[in-house]
Amino acid sequence: MFNQNGLSLDQAPPISVVFRFFFSGALFGILAGILILIFGTSIFDAHTTQAVILTHTLTLGVMLSFMFAALFQMLPVIAGVKLTSPVQKANWLQYPFTTGVITLLLAFQTSLPWLYGPASLLLGGSIFYIVAVMLKNLFELVHHSASSKGMVIALLALAVVVILALYMTATLSGTINGTYFSQMKEGHYSFGLFGWIILLIISISFQVIEMFYVTPPYPKMVSYYLPTVLFSLLVVTFIVGLFIPVTWIVTDILLAILLSSYALLTLKRLTQKKRPLSDATVWFWRIGLTSLIVSMFLMIITLFTTVSLLQTASYLFFTFFALSIVFAMFYKIIPFLTWFHLNSQGYFTAPMMHEVIHPKTANKHLYIHLATLVTFLLSTFLAPFIYLAGLLTILSFGWMAYQIIHAWKLYRHTQETGEKFEMKMPGV
Repeated sequence: MFNQNGLSLDQAPPISVVFRFFFSGALFGILAGILILIFGTSIFDAHTTQAVILTHTLTLGVMLSFMFAALFQMLPVIAGVKLTSPVQKANWLQYPFTTGVITLLLAFQTSLPWLYGPASLLLGGSIFYIVAVMLKNLFELVHHSASSKGMVIALLALAVVVILALYMTATLSGTINGTYFSQMKEGHYSFGLFGWIILLIISISFQVIEMFYVTPPYPKMVSYYLPTVLFSLLVVTFIVGLFIPVTWIVTDILLAILLSSYALLTLKRLTQKKRPLSDATVWFWRIGLTSLIVSMFLMIITLFTTVSLLQTASYLFFTFFALSIVFAMFYKIIPFLTWFHLNSQGYFTAPMMHEVIHPKTANKHLYIHLATLVTFLLSTFLAPFIYLAGLLTILSFGWMAYQIIHAWKLYRHTQETGEKFEMKMPGV
């Protein structure tokens, strides 16, 4: 579990900051399930508007909300960074960000060019603001761990993703002619998936896998250089790819090899864990890492074939890789924060972590998650299964939303009715 010795209540953000980003992500996940019910199997064709809308609902609304929650919590825990005025910063980020995501989805759906303007302003402004704040604090660190260095690189990649997105929305709004639109789209996609989502997960894993599950540490060659190598590879390929687009084929193969190697190494570390019990979070990690390996394998095959089914499967497994890791972190962070904040405030009636979210509850979500993956795969062969997949997606994120509400109500109930230790000064 988290090392409480490395975190005080003064360093930790208010519990509401983390909870509300998780809750927002869960609501966007429910929206994604509803969109799947409406769009059906058209989401499997990456060139359709429906696929674009669903992709941005998942990557922006779900993944980015969850990752902001993790960053607000993880920066003080694993990087030693204290964000001042966290509630104010969360407000400056969350409200324009959420409004911007909804505006962008409407722009895609309606094809009204003017909507891209406010969407770009809201999303670009809010994301650049928080990236600048977090990078400033990280750059001021005297001593960096592998995780904090990786966070810096992941945030830089997020900034690149936004810059490329702004070029694309400016093109779609008719503000510029978009000469390099296809190259920017390739870069936006690659920096988003490999430079932001994967780099952040990898960077956090260097510390939390060892800390949560008591495993041997990652080799320093991996933890200190893998994020830099991945980011450098993306930057060089993006620049060269402006003139020689086929360069991305070589890079995709290298990325697949590097990421599969990382996934295999992490799976091995999980077999070496000293904690004898395998709870749901361990299995979420295993499902996620296995999905990453399958996704990378299929990605290499699709570089040399035109079988759309394989490309769809590659996207599906990548999505389940990212969501599985998010769920694994969720079931560690929510119970810990509830217990930690109440315990730090002196409530000796603070619920233990297994009382906030019982392990059996997390297990049930694990089964829902697995069933969702299976039904999505079945729906690529038998279209009606897509409606079951949509319903299971709603159930999966609805399950998360309920756990957040339950933990928050438990937290407030303990504050209102709980008994505190009497804090007396010596000799008084």
